[in-house]
Amino acid sequence: MTTLLLMRHGEIPQREPRRFVGQTDLPLTEHGRRQAARWAEAVGGQPLAGAWCSDLSRCVDTARLVLARNAVSARPLRALREVDLGQWEGLTEEELRQRFPGEHERRGADLANVAPAGGESFAQVQDRAWRALQDIVADAKGLVLAVAHAGVNRALLCRILGLPLDRLFSLGQDYCAMNIIDFAAGRPPQLRALNLPPMGPGQLRDLLAPDITIWPKTRP
Repeated sequence: MTTLLLMRHGEIPQREPRRFVGQTDLPLTEHGRRQAARWAEAVGGQPLAGAWCSDLSRCVDTARLVLARNAVSARPLRALREVDLGQWEGLTEEELRQRFPGEHERRGADLANVAPAGGESFAQVQDRAWRALQDIVADAKGLVLAVAHAGVNRALLCRILGLPLDRLFSLGQDYCAMNIIDFAAGRPPQLRALNLPPMGPGQLRDLLAPDITIWPKTRP
């Protein structure tokens, strides 16, 4: 069996008004670095069989800080990048509505299939990230870590839970939060914990005990 610690990167800078951020390579804030470092003791007490991350710097740096006490380092994977927002990247919502009238509404009505101009749909994101996740699970047995993005993680969690992608934003993915997922041969993956904040080593060790489940194991 493989148990995956699936994390979101730490906090990144946000301007007001907020802008669309997909694959723009923004750094962690100082607070984001502290968020990641708070996981180091807990994750450092676990025998990781491997670690992976998106190749964007906010995930690379989050993984490095989380793994500061482990003997493994994270392997960057382009397939774990955040959704490509194409020509929406860097725009405010008002700018988007002016430049691409109706696109925001069309995407909101069909998150799975409608892509921003020059970008990706969430179905495309889910497909590429799921293939990467399957490769990770096949490559390492035991406990593994992957650090990715809110959109990617939500798309993967929808696949694991059997939820349609229009439920994507009903799944919380806070900065530097962790999800725990079990993959075992012959049965569907099981979500054991969702959107956990940074915690101490004893708390994480207890959550990884085989008889502990926070999220119900029955599919919705």
